[in-house]
Amino acid sequence: MKFGVLGTGMVGEAIASRLAELGHEVRMGARDAANPKARAWASKAGGKASSGTFADAAAFGEVVFHCARGDAAIEVLRSAGRENFRDKVLVDVSNPLEFPPGAPPRLFTAAAGDSLAERIQAELPEARVVKALNTVNANVMGHPEKLSGETDLFVAGNDASAKGKVTALLREFGWKSVVDLGDLTAARGMEAYLLLWLRLSAALKTAMLNVKIVR
Repeated sequence: MKFGVLGTGMVGEAIASRLAELGHEVRMGARDAANPKARAWASKAGGKASSGTFADAAAFGEVVFHCARGDAAIEVLRSAGRENFRDKVLVDVSNPLEFPPGAPPRLFTAAAGDSLAERIQAELPEARVVKALNTVNANVMGHPEKLSGETDLFVAGNDASAKGKVTALLREFGWKSVVDLGDLTAARGMEAYLLLWLRLSAALKTAMLNVKIVR
Protein backbone atom coordinates (compact mmCIF):
# COMPACT_ATOMS: atom_id res chain seq x y z
CA MET A 1 0.00 0.00 0.00
CA LYS A 2 1.14 3.56 -0.64
CA PHE A 3 1.36 6.08 2.21
CA GLY A 4 2.15 9.77 2.35
CA VAL A 5 3.61 11.19 5.56
CA LEU A 6 3.55 14.95 6.07
CA GLY A 7 6.27 16.07 8.46
CA THR A 8 9.94 15.30 9.07
CA GLY A 9 10.06 15.55 12.87
CA MET A 10 10.06 12.75 15.46
CA VAL A 11 6.46 11.79 14.75
CA GLY A 12 6.80 11.84 10.97
CA GLU A 13 9.97 9.78 11.08
CA ALA A 14 8.48 7.28 13.54
CA ILE A 15 5.35 6.71 11.45
CA ALA A 16 7.17 6.63 8.11
CA SER A 17 9.80 4.24 9.44
CA ARG A 18 7.24 1.83 10.87
CA LEU A 19 5.27 1.80 7.61
CA ALA A 20 8.47 1.12 5.67
CA GLU A 21 9.43 -1.68 8.10
CA LEU A 22 6.09 -3.31 7.35
CA GLY A 23 6.84 -3.31 3.62
CA HIS A 24 4.68 -0.41 2.49
CA GLU A 25 5.65 2.24 -0.04
CA VAL A 26 6.14 5.52 1.83
CA ARG A 27 6.82 9.07 0.68
CA MET A 28 7.81 11.63 3.31
CA GLY A 29 6.79 15.20 2.51
CA ALA A 30 8.38 18.49 3.54
CA ARG A 31 8.01 22.12 2.47
CA ASP A 32 11.07 21.79 0.25
CA ALA A 33 11.72 18.75 -1.95
CA ALA A 34 15.40 19.07 -1.05
CA ASN A 35 14.73 18.90 2.69
CA PRO A 36 17.83 17.17 4.15
CA LYS A 37 15.94 15.31 6.90
CA ALA A 38 13.44 13.84 4.46
CA ARG A 39 16.19 12.85 2.03
CA ALA A 40 18.28 11.29 4.78
CA TRP A 41 15.30 9.28 5.99
CA ALA A 42 14.51 8.04 2.47
CA SER A 43 18.11 7.00 1.86
CA LYS A 44 18.18 4.74 4.92
CA ALA A 45 14.59 3.43 4.93
CA GLY A 46 14.86 1.08 1.96
CA GLY A 47 13.93 0.88 -1.69
CA LYS A 48 10.22 1.61 -1.13
CA ALA A 49 10.96 4.91 0.64
CA SER A 50 11.07 8.30 -1.07
CA SER A 51 10.75 11.99 -0.27
CA GLY A 52 9.33 15.12 -1.85
CA THR A 53 7.16 18.11 -1.10
CA PHE A 54 3.99 18.01 0.99
CA ALA A 55 2.03 17.95 -2.28
CA ASP A 56 4.15 15.08 -3.62
CA ALA A 57 3.52 13.00 -0.50
CA ALA A 58 -0.21 13.76 -0.38
CA ALA A 59 -0.68 12.87 -4.05
CA PHE A 60 1.37 9.67 -3.66
CA GLY A 61 -0.41 8.22 -0.65
CA GLU A 62 -3.57 6.17 -0.73
CA VAL A 63 -3.63 7.02 2.98
CA VAL A 64 -1.96 10.18 4.27
CA PHE A 65 -0.63 10.83 7.78
CA HIS A 66 -0.53 14.41 9.03
CA CYS A 67 2.45 14.46 11.40
CA ALA A 68 3.42 18.13 11.31
CA ARG A 69 3.15 20.45 14.32
CA GLY A 70 -0.39 21.30 15.26
CA ASP A 71 0.14 25.04 15.01
CA ALA A 72 1.27 24.58 11.38
CA ALA A 73 -1.38 22.02 10.41
CA ILE A 74 -3.64 24.16 8.22
CA GLU A 75 -0.70 25.81 6.47
CA VAL A 76 0.87 22.41 5.75
CA LEU A 77 -2.35 20.91 4.42
CA ARG A 78 -3.01 23.91 2.18
CA SER A 79 0.51 23.58 0.85
CA ALA A 80 -0.17 19.90 0.12
CA GLY A 81 -3.10 20.82 -2.12
CA ARG A 82 -6.74 20.22 -1.33
CA GLU A 83 -7.21 18.14 -4.49
CA ASN A 84 -4.64 15.61 -3.26
CA PHE A 85 -6.87 14.58 -0.35
CA ARG A 86 -10.05 13.93 -2.28
CA ASP A 87 -11.79 10.83 -0.85
CA LYS A 88 -8.60 9.76 0.94
CA VAL A 89 -8.16 8.74 4.55
CA LEU A 90 -6.22 11.45 6.36
CA VAL A 91 -4.88 10.33 9.74
CA ASP A 92 -4.33 13.32 12.02
CA VAL A 93 -1.63 12.46 14.55
CA SER A 94 -0.95 16.04 15.65
CA ASN A 95 -1.82 17.86 18.86
CA PRO A 96 -2.99 21.49 19.02
CA LEU A 97 0.11 22.85 20.73
CA GLU A 98 1.36 26.38 20.18
CA PHE A 99 4.65 27.81 21.39
CA PRO A 100 4.31 31.45 22.57
CA PRO A 101 7.65 33.31 22.83
CA GLY A 102 8.97 33.20 26.38
CA ALA A 103 6.15 30.96 27.63
CA PRO A 104 5.61 27.20 27.93
CA PRO A 105 3.70 25.36 25.19
CA ARG A 106 -0.07 25.45 25.49
CA LEU A 107 -3.13 23.89 23.85
CA PHE A 108 -4.96 26.25 21.54
CA THR A 109 -8.18 24.18 21.29
CA ALA A 110 -8.70 23.06 24.87
CA ALA A 111 -12.08 24.82 24.98
CA ALA A 112 -15.28 22.83 24.59
CA GLY A 113 -16.67 22.70 21.06
CA ASP A 114 -13.40 22.70 19.15
CA SER A 115 -10.57 20.40 18.08
CA LEU A 116 -7.75 20.58 15.59
CA ALA A 117 -9.06 17.46 13.86
CA GLU A 118 -12.42 19.15 13.27
CA ARG A 119 -10.67 22.22 11.87
CA ILE A 120 -8.76 19.96 9.50
CA GLN A 121 -11.97 18.23 8.40
CA ALA A 122 -13.57 21.62 7.74
CA GLU A 123 -10.52 22.68 5.72
CA LEU A 124 -10.60 19.43 3.69
CA PRO A 125 -14.25 18.37 3.44
CA GLU A 126 -13.49 15.80 0.71
CA ALA A 127 -11.01 13.98 2.98
CA ARG A 128 -12.00 11.31 5.52
CA VAL A 129 -10.22 12.52 8.65
CA VAL A 130 -9.45 10.05 11.45
CA LYS A 131 -7.84 11.15 14.70
CA ALA A 132 -5.39 8.58 16.04
CA LEU A 133 -2.04 8.09 17.80
CA ASN A 134 -1.95 11.58 19.34
CA THR A 135 -2.25 10.15 22.87
CA VAL A 136 1.15 8.42 22.90
CA ASN A 137 4.77 9.41 22.39
CA ALA A 138 6.37 9.04 18.95
CA ASN A 139 8.57 6.16 20.14
CA VAL A 140 5.48 4.17 21.14
CA MET A 141 3.24 4.89 18.14
CA GLY A 142 4.58 2.16 15.91
CA HIS A 143 5.93 -0.10 18.64
CA PRO A 144 3.44 -0.69 21.46
CA GLU A 145 5.56 -3.64 22.57
CA LYS A 146 7.95 -1.12 24.13
CA LEU A 147 5.37 -0.69 26.90
CA SER A 148 4.99 -3.30 29.62
CA GLY A 149 1.59 -4.88 29.15
CA GLU A 150 -1.30 -4.22 26.80
CA THR A 151 -2.63 -0.65 26.71
CA ASP A 152 -5.39 1.17 24.81
CA LEU A 153 -5.34 3.37 21.76
CA PHE A 154 -8.22 5.50 20.44
CA VAL A 155 -9.68 6.53 17.10
CA ALA A 156 -12.35 9.06 16.18
CA GLY A 157 -13.85 10.06 12.83
CA ASN A 158 -17.04 10.63 10.91
CA ASP A 159 -16.47 7.83 8.37
CA ALA A 160 -16.82 4.27 9.67
CA SER A 161 -14.91 2.67 6.79
CA ALA A 162 -12.04 5.11 7.23
CA LYS A 163 -11.84 4.27 10.93
CA GLY A 164 -11.91 0.60 10.06
CA LYS A 165 -8.98 1.02 7.69
CA VAL A 166 -6.98 2.97 10.28
CA THR A 167 -7.81 0.45 13.02
CA ALA A 168 -6.57 -2.40 10.81
CA LEU A 169 -3.34 -0.51 10.22
CA LEU A 170 -2.89 0.15 13.94
CA ARG A 171 -3.27 -3.57 14.57
CA GLU A 172 -0.57 -4.10 11.95
CA PHE A 173 1.58 -1.76 14.03
CA GLY A 174 0.97 -4.10 16.98
CA TRP A 175 -1.88 -2.39 18.83
CA LYS A 176 -4.27 -5.06 20.11
CA SER A 177 -6.81 -2.76 21.76
CA VAL A 178 -8.17 0.10 19.65
CA VAL A 179 -11.24 1.88 21.04
CA ASP A 180 -13.56 3.70 18.63
CA LEU A 181 -14.76 6.82 20.44
CA GLY A 182 -17.28 7.82 17.79
CA ASP A 183 -17.44 10.79 15.46
CA LEU A 184 -14.77 13.44 15.09
CA THR A 185 -16.07 15.54 17.98
CA ALA A 186 -14.42 12.90 20.19
CA ALA A 187 -11.08 14.36 19.08
CA ARG A 188 -11.76 17.20 21.55
CA GLY A 189 -11.23 14.80 24.42
CA MET A 190 -8.31 13.03 22.76
CA GLU A 191 -6.50 16.31 22.26
CA ALA A 192 -7.37 17.71 25.69
CA TYR A 193 -5.92 14.50 27.20
CA LEU A 194 -2.50 15.97 26.35
CA LEU A 195 -2.90 18.20 29.41
CA LEU A 196 -2.93 15.09 31.61
CA TRP A 197 -0.29 13.27 29.54
CA LEU A 198 2.19 16.13 30.02
CA ARG A 199 1.67 16.03 33.78
CA LEU A 200 1.99 12.25 33.91
CA SER A 201 5.16 12.36 31.84
CA ALA A 202 6.68 14.99 34.15
CA ALA A 203 5.64 13.18 37.34
CA LEU A 204 6.86 9.78 36.15
CA LYS A 205 9.94 11.22 34.41
CA THR A 206 9.30 9.29 31.20
CA ALA A 207 7.46 9.68 27.91
CA MET A 208 7.16 5.90 27.54
CA LEU A 209 3.68 5.58 29.01
CA ASN A 210 0.08 4.96 28.09
CA VAL A 211 -3.27 4.19 29.68
CA LYS A 212 -5.33 1.02 30.08
CA ILE A 213 -9.11 1.01 30.43
CA VAL A 214 -10.23 -1.25 33.24
CA ARG A 215 -13.95 -1.99 33.45
